[in-house]
Amino acid sequence: MEKFVISGGTSLKGTVRISGAKNAAVAILPAVLLADSPCIIENIPNISDVTNILIAMEALGANIKNINKSTVEIDPRHVNSFVVSKQMAEGMRASSYFLGALLGRMNKARVAPPGGCNFGVRPIDQHIKGFEALGAKITLENGLVEATANELVGASVYLDVVSVGATINIMLAAVKAKGLTVIENAAREPHIVDLANFLNSMGADIMGAGTNIIKIRGVGSLRGTTYSIIPDQIEAGTYMAAAVATKGDVLIDNVTPKHLESIIAKLKEMGAEITEYDEAVRVTINHRPKKCNVKTMPHPGFPTDMQPQITTVLALAEGTSIVTESVWDSRFRYVEQLTLMGADIQVDGKMAVITGVDSLTPAPVKAVDLRAGAAMLIAGLATDGITEIEEIERIDRGYEDVVEKLTALGASIKRVYTPDNAEILKQA
Repeated sequence: MEKFVISGGTSLKGTVRISGAKNAAVAILPAVLLADSPCIIENIPNISDVTNILIAMEALGANIKNINKSTVEIDPRHVNSFVVSKQMAEGMRASSYFLGALLGRMNKARVAPPGGCNFGVRPIDQHIKGFEALGAKITLENGLVEATANELVGASVYLDVVSVGATINIMLAAVKAKGLTVIENAAREPHIVDLANFLNSMGADIMGAGTNIIKIRGVGSLRGTTYSIIPDQIEAGTYMAAAVATKGDVLIDNVTPKHLESIIAKLKEMGAEITEYDEAVRVTINHRPKKCNVKTMPHPGFPTDMQPQITTVLALAEGTSIVTESVWDSRFRYVEQLTLMGADIQVDGKMAVITGVDSLTPAPVKAVDLRAGAAMLIAGLATDGITEIEEIERIDRGYEDVVEKLTALGASIKRVYTPDNAEILKQA
């Protein structure tokens, strides 16, 4: 068992380089299964979510060759299984993308439901609606979702709710289906566009990604390609929020500023000075942040994956702020951890009322999910004294080299190994 130990209260200063986007990587890697020759994927984040997906791909028969820390070559030609077991899917948020990829490749897939973060029900009914429209039959047996089809045929699919996962999965299944598939009310996130660009680089015919109507004309085969994943907007936003919480001056490098527009707008409202460059943004603030109201929305609105981080900054802001979560249920579970540190936050359903305090106090806390863990990091960095964060494996799911990156910005943070109760009893 590991934990982070942070000696906080120091303003972050310096430059941090952002890694490849987690949410793009976990869609693009399964998409490689649709190719008929090897692919080289660059700018892959070195995080546990990606490691788990690559392990699952190897189990399916793909040959994986690590070229360097952020580049991998994947040869899908020997994939001979269509089953992603419960054991493989455990802890892997994106296991459902194997449904679309394997269905598109083999006309059949048997995949365990997603693991990963647990902050409310994550139904896949819209995924199933899309698969069935394309001609697949869906059954649930022994805890595995099975999709089979004699052949996949293009169709029109209207998503009842904007769903990133369903949009991605339908794209994966439709890219080699016969005829035209139209996804209406599609998600518009940057990683949707990145997946479409990747598939098009393999010879797919996808139009409209980044809008709410995506058109996919099926093709007979997809070739291998070399492709570089976009920078991670949520990792970038997390370091931007940390800079504001610690009254710092940080240059966030290797980003796409357009992807950060909603985050930049709110941090400016809170009093931060933000300078945009071609592939970087600089965040500077030397005073306590100001209050503001935030409502999470599908892209291009404020991202739900930044909600815990921005709430933590607002816990230190002047005045009273309101944060409304309109994407996921139960995403305020981390608030209990912040209140242990002295935050004044009242949650009512999908709304949190945050009365800013002058400072937080150190306390032992835990990462209840990935982005909640990032929030705890920000709280610890902004707090005078020693903060210990447990269950940090959830943070490792989405943040590459977080200790090294924060240390380079002047933070005092260590990863400390602690034996769990079972180990202590065994030693006794």
